[in-house]
Amino acid sequence: MAGYRGGGSASGGGGAGGGGGGAGAAAFATRVLLLLTLLPMALAAFAFALQWRGGMRDPAGAAWPAETQRFPGMENSPLGSSSSSGGSYFAVTSTSASSAAADCAEILGRSASSHSGISLYRGWSFDSDAGLTPKICITGSTSAGLHQILPWLYYHKVIGVSHFFLFVEGEAAKPAVTSVLESIRGVKVIYRTKELKEKQDRSRIWNETWLAGFFYKPCNYELFVKQSLNMEMAIVMARDAGMDWIIHLDTDELIHPAGAREYSLRRLLLDVPDNVDMVIFPNYESSIERDDIKDPFTEVSMFKKNYDHLPKDTYFGLYKEATRGNPNYFLTYGNGKSAARVQEHLRPNGAHRWHNYMKTPNEIKLEEAAILHFTYTKFSDLTSRRDRCGCKPTKEDVKRCFILEFDRLLLRRKCGTGNAPTLLQSVGTSLPPYPT
Repeated sequence: MAGYRGGGSASGGGGAGGGGGGAGAAAFATRVLLLLTLLPMALAAFAFALQWRGGMRDPAGAAWPAETQRFPGMENSPLGSSSSSGGSYFAVTSTSASSAAADCAEILGRSASSHSGISLYRGWSFDSDAGLTPKICITGSTSAGLHQILPWLYYHKVIGVSHFFLFVEGEAAKPAVTSVLESIRGVKVIYRTKELKEKQDRSRIWNETWLAGFFYKPCNYELFVKQSLNMEMAIVMARDAGMDWIIHLDTDELIHPAGAREYSLRRLLLDVPDNVDMVIFPNYESSIERDDIKDPFTEVSMFKKNYDHLPKDTYFGLYKEATRGNPNYFLTYGNGKSAARVQEHLRPNGAHRWHNYMKTPNEIKLEEAAILHFTYTKFSDLTSRRDRCGCKPTKEDVKRCFILEFDRLLLRRKCGTGNAPTLLQSVGTSLPPYPT
């Protein structure tokens, strides 16, 4: 019996010990659960405190304001009158404006406070600060509308161009167009006024021989002379604005800074040796695949490469197939465009090159970067050739009016009449086959 009671006593002691261990485990689990419950609550309270103090901002709220967006022409509408000073989709800062020009300025990223650069969203801006180098400008002569100029302009701002000197005529000189262009930071609009023409009539270019073969001829020859005179004036403007490089470009051309870090034209020119005066960009020519192109810059992606960027065996081996009987490899020009350092005695040398009155410029040709030329991408591009001049479709007249052989071919065949399919059928035998 004594042994039995002893065994029972031992068993009871073990049970008491087990009960104590179970109670300890339960207490530990309770503490863990309490900690897991309190920790998220504490973090939530901390976040709330930061937000309440203004330490946290929702970037989406800054980019997409809740108030009603204002666009040109809305000032007299119920939406326009009820909107506050909030900016539009493209605005950097917001100001209440009563004029259409001010509304356009808001859309294009420039308000009365004149934020440095164009922005797609509020608070987002391109790097166009004065401290960035080198400073690059583009000059061009255009009669295009906003639908062509604005994408062209925005693209080049993105890759590093800070200033534009635009000589405008025709559609580009209309108030609805120029009011928008002049609202964009870094854009200088020059009108072809009587005073401008009189000043250009006194240019030293008229006494020189390098452009004499184009003087006093109509249409394309006249345009070429006009471009050169505009380039001469743009050099002075670029120097006054403190520019380092100047490029002459048409609004159907895009600079393609291939091979440059960050796809940056500024980086590309920054890496050019100091002793180089001019940089040559070989041009590529667009090859359209459809006859219903509306927006060439986004719809055309296939280009014929320049001779300078092709293996020579490929160029000569496929030349006959690529030209299809045309006298030139390209339908239009093939000598590229150039960027020149802004320096003393700089002058234009036609629309594609620059020169210097005191020395022969030291030039290099880029191995990857190019000019993308969107050539004859739309039916209207072809008809505008006819409409620009009063030339008759005779062999003598087209030779007098046009520089390029393909332009002469278009007018001789009266391709300016009819619709797009008729036009394509007419010139199809002269268009190169699409590259593969």
